[in-house]
Amino acid sequence: MTDFSAEKVVWASRVRDAYGPIVELQDEQGKASYYTVENEFDVAGSSYAALRPEREASSEEEPELFKIVQSPDGDLELVTIEDDEEWEDISELYGELTFPE
Repeated sequence: MTDFSAEKVVWASRVRDAYGPIVELQDEQGKASYYTVENEFDVAGSSYAALRPEREASSEEEPELFKIVQSPDGDLELVTIEDDEEWEDISELYGELTFPE
């Protein structure tokens, strides 16, 4: 069982340091969208980023969560969290981190 708890989180800034505060992501069709890097953190041996679509940067909508992985050539990549349980754990954890009781 993986420990996704707020006490285990280490705040990070690898994506922001490498690419700046706004990143460009492309979908499967090659359409580019721009996102503001809201937060990055490490927990349970993995890294995650919370990104907000540029067009909604001031919106009250929740940010999109991505997993940060290192490609074989050493570049950072943002990938969709495919595992439902992992996504649920990270989403809940991010809610705790950004909206503490």
